[in-house]
Amino acid sequence: MKEKLLISACLLGVPCRYDGRSKPCSAVLALKERFELIPVCPEESGGLSTPRLPCEIVGGRVTRCDGKDLTPYYEKGAKLALSLARENCCKIAVLKEKSPSCGSKWIYDGSFTKTLTIGMGITAKLLSQNGIKVFNEEQTEEIEL
Repeated sequence: MKEKLLISACLLGVPCRYDGRSKPCSAVLALKERFELIPVCPEESGGLSTPRLPCEIVGGRVTRCDGKDLTPYYEKGAKLALSLARENCCKIAVLKEKSPSCGSKWIYDGSFTKTLTIGMGITAKLLSQNGIKVFNEEQTEEIEL
């Protein structure tokens, strides 16, 4: 039986990003040879529609480009992602970098100018705080169990 990995659904080709598109990643798709992939979109799970206006983390809160605070949706999605990971005994997650949910090393700085800053998205942080190793789509070769 293959070990299970939690994966950002957009990296598997599911059109669930804020812009209604996906970001399929061949390196992530190749992981299915070694692992069972468990897709998740914390933003949709948290109750947000697709497509949706862009959001960034501003002062620890997830704010939409029009100023609306959507933090509760992101927190709900993060908790559901953690539950899904636990239900499937996932020790590792591969999440979409730069996302206010899934970014593990880089997120946008909250200025809505496409400026990156070091940081973690809401889901990536919650998973990491609960012992799940979080990688991004550029780190698939580093994944070992």
